[in-house]
Amino acid sequence: GGHCIPIDPFYLSWKAKEMGMDTRFIELAGEINNYMPKYVVSRIGEILNIKGKSIKNCKILVLGLAYKKNVDDLRESPALNIIDLLINMGATIKYVDPYVQKIPPTRKYSIPPLKSFELNKDVLINSDLVLLTTDHDVFDYDLIEKFSSIIIDTRGRVKKSEKVYNA
Repeated sequence: GGHCIPIDPFYLSWKAKEMGMDTRFIELAGEINNYMPKYVVSRIGEILNIKGKSIKNCKILVLGLAYKKNVDDLRESPALNIIDLLINMGATIKYVDPYVQKIPPTRKYSIPPLKSFELNKDVLINSDLVLLTTDHDVFDYDLIEKFSSIIIDTRGRVKKSEKVYNA
């Protein structure tokens, strides 16, 4: 259940090709998984457009950066790709992750040094959109629901309402 899950299928595919086997299904699954951050960013754009806003100059709060909940491991985390894409489109990003206090430099992304904020009423109210990418158990989901104006929930963790969208 760790960061190796998105990588190992490609290794299996490579090894199978060495033995003359076709692994198109594995490769297709990997391609779809690799595309998901772009899909989430596209979904953010669609939802903001419905609300009369754009990604450019939007204040987006990302909840959770770790690859999976309740850990501090950023390896293969799609949240980093999403943040990188959003920054390149002109969004202002803040994030909350009690397990990841600061984003270390990476070779893959050009994310400026960001530090985790405390999850509270003010940080939620001052965000145009809240994006849940990692559903840590320590997050106060009632607080998130109450004080966010738009929530995009990639984990199905927030109670459904008129301001909650799936991605």
